[in-house]
Amino acid sequence: MQHAGLGENKMDAFGSHAGGSGKLDSSQREQLMGQVKSQIALANAQELLQKMTDKCFKKCITKPGTSLDNSEQKCIAMCMDRYMDAWNTVSRAYNQRLQKERHR
Repeated sequence: MQHAGLGENKMDAFGSHAGGSGKLDSSQREQLMGQVKSQIALANAQELLQKMTDKCFKKCITKPGTSLDNSEQKCIAMCMDRYMDAWNTVSRAYNQRLQKERHR
């Protein structure tokens, strides 16, 4: 059984050697940025779903029970459609503004 020596390199959370310069090469930076973008996209999707669920439930379900009646089902569907439309409109406007800012 071997024990880790004091002089051995250890990897940090980003796969860099702890004893190294701490700088990432372009491939590592791209991979890290891809992971960050994926995590942000997932967090945004989770936030969207959570907010949509909260708002539409409060609006449409006045007397919670074991099932949804026809009017509650229609209300939920319409509420979610409107919420998604609004989210997409805001997202497009935000992205367009970002693009304009980047080209300045």
